[in-house]
Amino acid sequence: MLTLLFGAVSLLYATVGQAGGTAFLALMAFASFPSNEMRPTALLLNIAAATYSTWLFNRGSFVDWAKLKPLLIASLPTALVGGFIVLDENVYNAMTGIVLLAAAAILAFRRRKDGEPDHSTPLWGAIAIGAGVGFVSGLTGVGGGVFLAPILIALHWASPKQTAALSAPFILANSAVGLVGALYAGQVPSGHAWLYAVGALAGAMVGTTVGLRWLSQAATRYVLAAVLGSAGVQLLFFAGHYG
Repeated sequence: MLTLLFGAVSLLYATVGQAGGTAFLALMAFASFPSNEMRPTALLLNIAAATYSTWLFNRGSFVDWAKLKPLLIASLPTALVGGFIVLDENVYNAMTGIVLLAAAAILAFRRRKDGEPDHSTPLWGAIAIGAGVGFVSGLTGVGGGVFLAPILIALHWASPKQTAALSAPFILANSAVGLVGALYAGQVPSGHAWLYAVGALAGAMVGTTVGLRWLSQAATRYVLAAVLGSAGVQLLFFAGHYG
């Protein structure tokens, strides 16, 4: 049952280039997973989901690697550092949940034409954002895409479709590095993590195809808003569940 649920989450999130780390954590909270297994398991599932999405986006030449490069270069070291740290996340989850709900509201109600041109991405701005999001990614196990996506769209650095294509490889790289840090810190994934990963991969395969073929720019923005809002609610529940 959990494998099917992880697959369903992955399908929904993959339509907008996300892996589903926040929802994976929420499902594990419902299932009463040991706290030391939750972060590495979520990161492993992120890797499974984001690997296929990255491959498909790259095969279709949707990934702007020049735009992604400074974000990744800055994020990977901080994701590793974040992975080394084990801390009580209740306050963090509550604050982040509120931020994600606000981001969802901005995306849902902010008027923007699909053809509106993007602004150029300043190097130091990309480095600062990449470093911050990478650290949070490794620290919490959410992959970082749910933070990166609204920032890119709000700053006009990428369209919703471009954001989806940038998010998948960003999540993949940072989740891999964050998992290394978590393992070094003594945290290990669930014994059934590989089975859950199969479900996450299957969901990503369907969801990414749906997002590429049938979602317009506006639809992608609204689905992303729904995903962020859901993630925000899940994190607030997650904080309350362990508060």
